[in-house]
Parts: sequence; C-alpha cells; structure tokens
Amino acid sequence: MVFLTLGSFAFCTALVGAITWYLTRRDDHGSSDGYFLAGRTLTGGYIAGSLMLTNLSTEQLVGLNGAAFSDGICVMAWEVIAAVSLVVMALFFLPKYLKSGIATVPQFLEKRFDGGTRTITTMIFLFAYAVILLPIILYTGATGLSGVLNMSDLTGIESDTTILWGTVWLIGIIGSIYAIFGGLRTVAVSDTINGFGLLVGGVLIVYFGLQAVNGDGVVAALSELKASHPEKFNSIGGTEQSVPFSTLFSGVLLLNLFYWTTNQQIIQRTFGARTLAEGQKGVIYAGLLKVLAPLILVLPGIIAFHLYSVDGLHKDHAYGHLVQDVLPAPLAGFFAAVMVGAILSSFNSALNSTATLFSLGVYQHMINPKAEEKQVIRSGKMFGCAIAVTSMTVAPLLAGQDSIFGYLQKMNGLYFIPIFSVVFVGMFTKRVPAVAAKVSLVVGFAAIALGYFVPFLAEYVEVIHEFHFLGLVFVSLIALMLIISKLSPRETAWEHKHSGAVDLTAWPLAWPLGIGLVIFVLTIYSWFADFSILTG
Repeated sequence: MVFLTLGSFAFCTALVGAITWYLTRRDDHGSSDGYFLAGRTLTGGYIAGSLMLTNLSTEQLVGLNGAAFSDGICVMAWEVIAAVSLVVMALFFLPKYLKSGIATVPQFLEKRFDGGTRTITTMIFLFAYAVILLPIILYTGATGLSGVLNMSDLTGIESDTTILWGTVWLIGIIGSIYAIFGGLRTVAVSDTINGFGLLVGGVLIVYFGLQAVNGDGVVAALSELKASHPEKFNSIGGTEQSVPFSTLFSGVLLLNLFYWTTNQQIIQRTFGARTLAEGQKGVIYAGLLKVLAPLILVLPGIIAFHLYSVDGLHKDHAYGHLVQDVLPAPLAGFFAAVMVGAILSSFNSALNSTATLFSLGVYQHMINPKAEEKQVIRSGKMFGCAIAVTSMTVAPLLAGQDSIFGYLQKMNGLYFIPIFSVVFVGMFTKRVPAVAAKVSLVVGFAAIALGYFVPFLAEYVEVIHEFHFLGLVFVSLIALMLIISKLSPRETAWEHKHSGAVDLTAWPLAWPLGIGLVIFVLTIYSWFADFSILTG
C-alpha cells in the first residue's frame, strides 16, 4: 500500500510538471516582461487559478480548519472578506496598476512619490519575504504535509527531524525549479493545474468526512452537524474567539486588503494580464472561489470536531486526523501530490516575486542601471537560488516555536500596514509628498514593532486586541501623511500617465459581478448570524 501511495504521488507530481513544460515550452524567458510578467499574456483563468493556489497552502488547510474546530464558521471571515478585497482590487487598484505599466508595487510608488520611497519599500519586501515568508512557507508546508499524510509510515523514517529536513528540501528544490528557471507564466500554469487538483482533493475530504458523520448522505450529515453543534454555525465571532465580530471592520479587513491589493507575492500575476479586462476577470473569478473556499477550509474542521472532540484532539491536528481517518488509501498519493502542489505554489510564487523585486528594484535600479535584459534576468535567477538555499536551511530551524502561524501573522503586520497605508494614500491623493510616504513607512514599522515587542505596550495591545491596534496604526499613518501634505504639499499635483503597456478597456461585467459578490458575502453573514453571542 505504501508503494501504491508513493507511486501515485510521484505520478501526479510528474504529470503536473510535464503538462506545465508542454504548455510553456515556447514562452519568452529572455526578456524582463517575458520572465517576470509572463509576457503580459495571462488570461483570466490562469490569473484566478494562480491567485487561489498562491494563497491556499497547508497553513490554510491545517490552520483554518483547526480554528474552525475551535470556533466554528466565524473564522470564514478570512476567506469571504477576501472576496470583498478582491472586488476592491479589480475595480479600483488594478486599473491604476496596469495604467502605470509596472512589474512591482515599489515601481508604482516610485512613479507616485520618488526613487527613495521605491528603495525603502523594496528593501522591506525583500527582508519580509526572504527572512519571514519563505522559511515559514517551507516549514509549515513540511510539518503540515507530515501531519496530514503521516510521513513516518509512508517513508519508514522514524526521526521527525530527518523527515522535516528532507521534506523542506524536496519542496524547496522543486519549487525553485518552477520559479527560478520557468518564470511567472510557468508558475501561473502549474498553479492552475495544482489548483484544480486541490479543489478536487478538498471536496473529496469533505465528502468522505460527511459520510463518516452520517452515511445517509450529504444533506443528512449537514443537518446532523447543525443540530448537534448549533454554536459552530454562527458567523458572528464572540469576544473570546479568534475573530471577534468587531475586528472584521479593523485589522481583519486591512490585512485582507493589503494581501489582495498590495502584496507583491500575490498580485504580481495580475500585472501580467493581457488586458485590464482579462485581469479583472481573473480577480473576480478568484473572489467567487474565495466565497466557496470555506467548504474545504472551514467545514472539515467542524466535521472533525463532531467526530473527535470527545477524544481530546488538539485543534491543529484536526484536519490531518480527519484526512488519515476518512480518505481511502488509494487516494492518499493523489492527495499528497495536491498538498505538495499547494505548498509549492506559495513557495515558488514568493520566490519568483523576491527575484523580481531584487532584479528590477535593486540590481537594475541601484547596482547596474545600464544592464541588458539578460543580465537583469540572470541577476534575479542567481539571487533566487541564493535565497532558496538560505530559506531551505533556515526553515527547519523554526521547529519548536509555540505558534508558527501566530508568529507569521505578527510579522506580517509589521510591513502590511505601513506599505498599504502608503499605497492607499499615493493612489487616491495627488498632493501628498514623498517625505510623507517615507516617514509613514518608518514610523509605521516602528510603532507596530514597539506595540508587539515592548512588554508594557504589548499588554495594552492585547487589551484592545491586536487587530484593532493595526487599524489604529493605519488610521494614524493616513492622518500623518495628510497633515504633512497640508504643511508641505507637492509643488505640482501628481499626474497618473498611461504607459500604454496594457489595453485599459474594462470588463463590462466587472462592476455588476463585483457588486453582486459583495451582496452575496453580506447575505452569507446575515444567514448564519446570531448576535446574541455578543450580549450573552
């Protein structure tokens, strides 16, 4: 049975690689646009698939289902509010990005403010991705895969440390091949193929899980779940839960907005859109998928609670235990390949974005402004290799952290909020000067770091809730930039010029579908809402 599992895993993984190579074998990898932006040829389907798989990984499958095991469907906020953020991206941010003809967010900030702002933002992104994001993706991917698929039994290796190092390097090497030697289109194509597999695998887990709850069918199983645990089906989070209702309007919303409108790792594939219409299609399609994502990212956690809560199972082990318990053995290899695909997607997308930021923002912008296209691409590949090896070496050393997911969220806040505030103000104002952006980046980073790591300030942040603290910092940074603008405005109003790189004809259905998606999200919340938890 082990050979069957490993064989099906190897076959599925190799199949994705072969299909990706076939579809991208004639792509242009010799120019910056070709390598970093897929030659601006991405269509809506590829963009949607790549957005979804870059976002979905083991920290979502394991972490969010673990949160649902504890708190119920109120944790779906991270998914359904993402749909609202994607609507904002499609209707407001994407047209401005594509009008600028940029490859990175720091490039936009240079056009809006100055080169110094671009440099500071590039350095922040590079530090965050190289030191925080990439090692954590590898570590959580390796530990999640081991937990979900019981790698000790599959491989016969008893040492957890050996399995961790081996899995980290396996994921890192495969992901590096896609990201460094294939470019953005290779990443996007492989993401889309793996995304289909992830959806199929996720649905299978839900189906077999519901069968375990009640063999009479899906409807009977859902009815039994709701009747047995009505508190798990309340979309309104209480004050003691991980996503209190009030935080939906502060930190949760802001973190979602940054992630889906400003995070280079995520939105780079939208910069490669063939046209604005194709970009909007991809982003809106991704929003529709995010609304459905709780079916595979939240419902299994509730199923696991119903089946195993009496056993004293830890919430972070809920999804892995469910998979091992309900998934038929012949499908284990397929699901292993799906899991690896999800992990690879997050890793190779972050690595590709890191290489893009370095080659365009550091090498070409600061080190060798006269560099030829081949030199720029080669610098990105060399830097990507160095960062990949560093990440694969550092990732296993993260073992022993009390809460690696909590650590990631905390570290993300350090750069999410300052950068988003600067992009937001830069995009929707015309007189705010460059000095305001620079001050905001430095002050915002420092304020959040102090709030997190200085003991007496950290106690205050805990009292008001971390997400409210991030919202307060965001509002304060906006106010600070507007005050500086009043005291020392730009001499001339910023003029957003069209680069001509992309056809900016909007998708006619973008606004109707976007508004409909927002209404759908509000309907979901209303349908499952029980506000008595806030007063009880």
